[in-house]
Amino acid sequence: MQFVDRFLKCSDCGQEFVFTAGEQLFFHDKQFKNDPKRCKLCKAKRAGLGRAAAGGGTALPLSRTETRTQCSACGVETTVPFKPTQGRPVLCRSCFQMKRVPTAVAAVAAMDSPSQQVAAAEAAIDQAFAVAAAEAAQASPAITAEIIAEAPAAVTAAEPEVTTNPALIAAAENAPQA
Repeated sequence: MQFVDRFLKCSDCGQEFVFTAGEQLFFHDKQFKNDPKRCKLCKAKRAGLGRAAAGGGTALPLSRTETRTQCSACGVETTVPFKPTQGRPVLCRSCFQMKRVPTAVAAVAAMDSPSQQVAAAEAAIDQAFAVAAAEAAQASPAITAEIIAEAPAAVTAAEPEVTTNPALIAAAENAPQA
């Protein structure tokens, strides 16, 4: 389908304006049934944007709905940029910020980085080895020998894991040789 520029008459100011082929293609693609009724300047004025949107002079201020109400949390009178609905709490700026910030801080604090997870795992292993070393130091040599003898062959024959933890290396070097 081929489109050609057409001249239309603005319903507000009565001036003629061009309904370009590109605009017609856009209207066709969006399946709009009616041609535009207003020129760009009148459309911009109607939308509240004034001459700035149409490419000229200074802009008219945007009108925003402001409603005076009381904060549901602290009771201070405040204005909000919307019309409150019944049953929903309305917060002033400071109460809204206070409600919002702890949630974000808690979410960030709950996220453990991999380095923190590794550090926690190393700390748990260190503590477990310390407890085992304390128990082994209190046990008699006969009980320790008995525990070693009862260990499954698969465990005693397994290759020891290499560790880079300095505390574990020092504990292994200071351990009595059997």
